[in-house]
Amino acid sequence: MAFLGPPGAGKGTQARDLAQEWGVLHLATGDMLREAVAAGSPLGREAKGYMDQGALVPDDVIIRMMGERLGRADARPGFILDGFPRTIAQAEALAKLLKDLGQTLDTVVYFDVSEPELLRRLTGRRVCRKCGHTYHLVSNPPKRAGICDACGGELYQRDDDSEATVRNRLQVYQRQTAPLLDYYRQRNTLTTVAGEGPVAMIRDAIRKAVGDVR
Repeated sequence: MAFLGPPGAGKGTQARDLAQEWGVLHLATGDMLREAVAAGSPLGREAKGYMDQGALVPDDVIIRMMGERLGRADARPGFILDGFPRTIAQAEALAKLLKDLGQTLDTVVYFDVSEPELLRRLTGRRVCRKCGHTYHLVSNPPKRAGICDACGGELYQRDDDSEATVRNRLQVYQRQTAPLLDYYRQRNTLTTVAGEGPVAMIRDAIRKAVGDVR
């Protein structure tokens, strides 16, 4: 299955926990790209320029990365795609990839979250430079300002979490990714869940929505 929604909608949190619960693979393109950037790989260097501006990484880069990943043995039992596809072209490429691999996309879950809430979530996020642990200044602050509870590392705001970049990311999303909702709605694979409220309540709504496809 795939989780769709704007940046900050909560896709990653839910995908990570539900993938573990269901015993399937969690594939987060954002994490995969950031790892490539940190490693300084050719793919990472290519992607960094786009990510720093809050723009989408080009389809061909994402598709090459995802095709390689879905071809591994650990993807065969099932997977949750988090942050992919992001465009109609990616969705069509994904359909071809899955067909070649003998896989199917059973359902697409859309997280519906208001723009003010997205801005609050994204601009308040802080990440540990050392261990990568994530905090939020309002909903999940560290015990000591600017210091990671887990390892004592420095907390920082990612470039793509500044308000100007967040607003740009949301505009890019509306322009390029929102059309996917109609794409999957027409294929009877789209289900919508409210992405605001307690995490456990949202998770229950997802379980209910996809319970018949697992």
